[in-house]
Amino acid sequence: MSDAPDHSPRLFGRGSWLEARRIGDVLRKETIGGMLLLAGAVVALVWANSPWSGGYEAMRGFTFGPEALHLNLSVATWAADGLLAIFFFVAGLELKREFVAGDLRDPRRAAVPIAAAVGGVLVPAALYAVINLSASGGEGKGWAIPTATDIAFALAVLAVIGRFLPHAMRTFLLTLAVVDDLLAIVIIAVFYTSGLSVLPLLATLVPLGLFTVLVQRRVRSWWLLLPLAFAAWALMHASGVHATVAGVLLGFAVPVLRSRKAGGPEAGPGLAEHFEHRFRPISAGVAVPVFALMSAGVAVGGLSGLGSALTDPVAVGIMVGLVVGKPIGITAATWLTTRFTRAKMDTGFAWIDVFGLAVLAGIGFTVSLLIGELAFGIGSDRDDHVKVAVLAGSLAAALLATVLLRLRNRTYRRLYEAENVDADRDDIPDVYQQDTGTTRTTPHP
Repeated sequence: MSDAPDHSPRLFGRGSWLEARRIGDVLRKETIGGMLLLAGAVVALVWANSPWSGGYEAMRGFTFGPEALHLNLSVATWAADGLLAIFFFVAGLELKREFVAGDLRDPRRAAVPIAAAVGGVLVPAALYAVINLSASGGEGKGWAIPTATDIAFALAVLAVIGRFLPHAMRTFLLTLAVVDDLLAIVIIAVFYTSGLSVLPLLATLVPLGLFTVLVQRRVRSWWLLLPLAFAAWALMHASGVHATVAGVLLGFAVPVLRSRKAGGPEAGPGLAEHFEHRFRPISAGVAVPVFALMSAGVAVGGLSGLGSALTDPVAVGIMVGLVVGKPIGITAATWLTTRFTRAKMDTGFAWIDVFGLAVLAGIGFTVSLLIGELAFGIGSDRDDHVKVAVLAGSLAAALLATVLLRLRNRTYRRLYEAENVDADRDDIPDVYQQDTGTTRTTPHP
């Protein structure tokens, strides 16, 4: 009988220590951002349903900016088109780094979260379409609303309820959500672009190309890069393509590895990681919470108004997509991928872990609200119903995931306390230092 090591791809494999440490830093920032996001949403809801709701609407509708550049926009539009471009810029940086220098540069490791993200897009969209095409008064153009996962919100919930859950589960959720965001921006660019202007779109290539040349030469001067980035964003906005697409393209342009002249990839963090450290706090701490403040405020109108909103086929499709479609799509896609790639669940994990994360991925907030505004128009009756449905569906997904993952958290806590495995003086856990011999078999939180 052969004692050769098993090199089959592992679902929830722990990966490298450097990657685990980097993911931990990302999660801390996104968790704080999730708390601020929740605060912004609560303030918006309370304000919109208070006697001072007129002030809230006046603030959202206040316009400013140069008319000549088609940038005389409302505050709400600046938040959706401008601030979220920063969010998608960071998502682009994160995704490129994962596939160039992270643990997901191995196609076998990358296949599972990518497939899970695709499944988490297709099934909710299909359920929404079935509900709205079969119901009177249904509207098909909102099919993409329940396909998104909110990174900050989902990771914040996971941090609160799952202290002892393994890092691999957090990494899986983060990667799934980032790929989900990329799919969302492709959907926005393809299906929610109206009145395309070719000349500004072609002109976007000029500042985008100059930006790419400079960052490839490892230029970090903000006074050169920021004007080019703003020009690319403004021209993309003028073209009719949603301006957040520019954020993703700018993120993809940034090199991940250090140049050979600077010492190669082992000499330290590259420019993508440098920008990520700079802009992630702005994205998580400012851009997304302000967008939530501008977009989550909806006048419910009492129980009768709430009932009317939640019985709208659009709202039903969104809630079913988030609460039912996301878990089914992600879990089924993960299972199918493991079957076709012969991947194995890492020791100590169970399929209930996958399902718990899939339910948590049903928290669709930031990008779902953005797509809702693009599909039905800011301030429309259907837009209000979308907001109610996204909030209700995300809350239901968060509560269900809390029940499931709290149970798993208790299991992992008992395993951790039984083993009493701690870090050495170098702060690197033993499991990351042992490549051979007897390595513990249960996941480390």
